[in-house]
Amino acid sequence: MTARDGTPDRDAALRRRVPGTDAVRREDAFDVEAVAAWLRSIAPDDPTVLAGVNLGDDDEPVIPEVRQYTGGASNLTYLLRYPGADLVLRRPPAGTKARGAHDMKREHRVQSALRPVYPLVPRMVGFCGDHSVIGSDFYVMERMEGTILRKELPRELLMDRVTTRHLAEAAVDALADLHSVDVGAAGLGDLDRGEGYVRRQVEGWSARYRRARTPDVPDFAPVMKWLHANQPDDVGHCLVHNDFRFDNLVLDPDDVTHVIGVLDWEMATVGDPLMDLGGALAYWVQDDDGPLFKAFRRQPTHAPGMLTRKQVVERYARRAGLDITAEQWRFYEVFGLFRLAVIAQQINHRYFHGQTTNPAFRAFRPGVAFLEQRCLRIIRTGDGRLTPTRVSPRDVVPELLGVPRVVLPLLAGGVHDVRGKVTGLLGGLPVIGDLPVIGGRPTGTTGGGR
Repeated sequence: MTARDGTPDRDAALRRRVPGTDAVRREDAFDVEAVAAWLRSIAPDDPTVLAGVNLGDDDEPVIPEVRQYTGGASNLTYLLRYPGADLVLRRPPAGTKARGAHDMKREHRVQSALRPVYPLVPRMVGFCGDHSVIGSDFYVMERMEGTILRKELPRELLMDRVTTRHLAEAAVDALADLHSVDVGAAGLGDLDRGEGYVRRQVEGWSARYRRARTPDVPDFAPVMKWLHANQPDDVGHCLVHNDFRFDNLVLDPDDVTHVIGVLDWEMATVGDPLMDLGGALAYWVQDDDGPLFKAFRRQPTHAPGMLTRKQVVERYARRAGLDITAEQWRFYEVFGLFRLAVIAQQINHRYFHGQTTNPAFRAFRPGVAFLEQRCLRIIRTGDGRLTPTRVSPRDVVPELLGVPRVVLPLLAGGVHDVRGKVTGLLGGLPVIGDLPVIGGRPTGTTGGGR
């Protein structure tokens, strides 16, 4: 890359190396010039929305460099690198989609409405429903600059146990604060479908799993039956994020115990706060979990000083003013893991039917099998303890390795040997909570749109 005077443009070369992004995959490419023209045509009147972004004009248009975020496995997210500042574009994936999923207009509207009352939401630039531009709906927003945590805590942060604990507490508090937002003041009251949210979620996610099931995964029938028989009444209705985890949080790079942004609002709605918390804790792998669950860890919730799942529930309950018993919590824990399995299976469905060519998706099938075994293990304990759920290698290894139980005796060796087999199967892929994902953005300091 060269500057206008013909000399190597070192700054431009350095800017290309954005953590968590890669060249756009061929199957996910779009007409960049068309997007640039659309942005120029809708440039907001508010100068703060596109502050520092040089779009050019029709006579001398500026075409951004485009990079694709490698994390995430649902909607597609791209970095638009303009001179002076960056933007982020979100669009749905190609192929058959789950009903009601990948609604860009809704996602844009929810964030636009939330930002005035919950400033951790990114600032929206605009929504495009004209499919002649890139063939699908999409929207563009600001890029939030900060630290996004991945599988491990960045070494350069030099965090002690106290700081790590404060980080975990800040994340829990950000979720509780979202749940305290006045839905009416945000103009999102129409998202509230009234009582029966828990019932609708159990029925809806069960139906989604049945529709997405492929011959290579378990049927989850005992888990769905238990959830249906043990569902509680709604404890309340509030704004719920439905995908709240560390890699969707942007932290202040000067003080990582301060959350400055929350990303990825595609599943946000009005619902039961404990269902949202249960979904978040499905990703919370802690230090004393068994090695099989740890093999799928995606975020640094195992680090010294991090809250345990029990402590997360206790802190959330105090901040939200709720009384949550251990027996009550068991339902939300199982539901959170089941819901994660459904999300994984919807992705596995796309891979199974050839709707995506990304080889990382092949590892979702054993992840679905693992989550079924974990749900059944929690159900079988019967006491609802807020302690780590340990899944025996005897329970889950056959499913992870894709072999019948009769082959289990051939898997000789201790737990470390078993973990090695599982890790070898997954090929060292990064994971989403308990599941491998596309590429995976590296741990470290970066800004991002998701």
